[in-house]
Amino acid sequence: MTTCVFIQIRCRPGTTYRVAEDIALREIHSELYSTSGEYDLLIKLYIPDGADVGKYINDELLIVDGIERSLTTLTFKAF
Repeated sequence: MTTCVFIQIRCRPGTTYRVAEDIALREIHSELYSTSGEYDLLIKLYIPDGADVGKYINDELLIVDGIERSLTTLTFKAF
């Protein structure tokens, strides 16, 4: 069973649209939104079965240039 995570991304000033485009081209996300507030982007991502959550996020997402900070929320059960 895959693990669903929500990741909020803060981008360096002026890079949000480029970061979003780079993430979209990787085709690893389920949904990607621009948001207001402390973070610039919100990503819904399914971690593949057997993959380490932190390593997968670091290796597949956080290597995108322009990401300044992230906040990951793990999910446990859908109602």
